[in-house]
Amino acid sequence: MGLLQDGKLNKEENGRLGLFYKGLQMPATLHRNSALQKTILACLLVLAISVTLSHAQCFFQPMKPDEGSTGCRDSDGVLRKFGSSWRNADCYDCSCSRDGIDCCASFGTPVGFDEKKCEKIFNKETCTYKVVEKDDPSKECPFNAVVA
Repeated sequence: MGLLQDGKLNKEENGRLGLFYKGLQMPATLHRNSALQKTILACLLVLAISVTLSHAQCFFQPMKPDEGSTGCRDSDGVLRKFGSSWRNADCYDCSCSRDGIDCCASFGTPVGFDEKKCEKIFNKETCTYKVVEKDDPSKECPFNAVVA
């Protein structure tokens, strides 16, 4: 006998496919699994985007072969002890390990503003951006988000 009988699944095929005959509904376990799968997929998507954005303003300076007995030498020539952390003059948070120096921006960059009318200005003292009007820097401009 075929799968369809008078435009409906026959009972034998319906049972074999794991579907309920009336209403053609999937069993509750498939609904739960589907919801779980969607939740996991959404979490993975958020994680992938977060990792991409969070590593956008990081860099690694590997340890040089002739260095490494007591610490790391930063870009200013200062010797940093292993395990130490600091903020450099460019507002990057850095740390020293036996592998080298890891640095990531301590600031976020504003996005989603009117670039014709406004500009972003970085303050190295506070390590923050401000978005202001080009013609009148005393007026701030709205922006949609901050990318880390």
